[in-house]
Amino acid sequence: MDWNTILFSNLPVKLVTVLLIWAAYIDGKQLRVPNWLTFPMILSGMAYNTYVGGWGWDGFLMAFVGTIVGIMTLLPLRLVGGMGMGDVKLMAGIGAWLGVAITWNIFVATVFVGAAMAIIMVLWKGEWTKHYGQFMLIWAEWTNIRNPEKLAAIAKERKPRMFLLPYGIPICIGAIIYFACAGMYV
Repeated sequence: MDWNTILFSNLPVKLVTVLLIWAAYIDGKQLRVPNWLTFPMILSGMAYNTYVGGWGWDGFLMAFVGTIVGIMTLLPLRLVGGMGMGDVKLMAGIGAWLGVAITWNIFVATVFVGAAMAIIMVLWKGEWTKHYGQFMLIWAEWTNIRNPEKLAAIAKERKPRMFLLPYGIPICIGAIIYFACAGMYV
């Protein structure tokens, strides 16, 4: 296998990986994924797939629907104050580059990685009882309060006392695990 094949085969996956690592680094340091990273990721993914699709509707529609799926995976949590909009836009960028099926699979991997990271963080701090109680309180709020604005306001008030997980990190790790398991780096 020559270097061109190694570097340029499945280029979108490799580019998305680099962008996700960059986003995870920033999110880990600043607890935010910036617009200057997510918006170009979305737009370039749409442009690339429109071009690869022969400047026809096929490539554009694949990227557009992938973007919508990426948004919809995390938007419900965003609406109730469970995460930032940067994480939602990061998933949209994945969708713009890689389409519906891969974006959905990355979301599923991210859920498992995020849950494992949250449990490890709580155990590391030795505050299982406190965080389990917070989890049960949040669960009760979600099942009893049907107003997303009210849930978001409660989450915003509680945020300074919460142990926060920069979700760009689980997105990055989940995507890399998925790409590796699916053989997409070859």
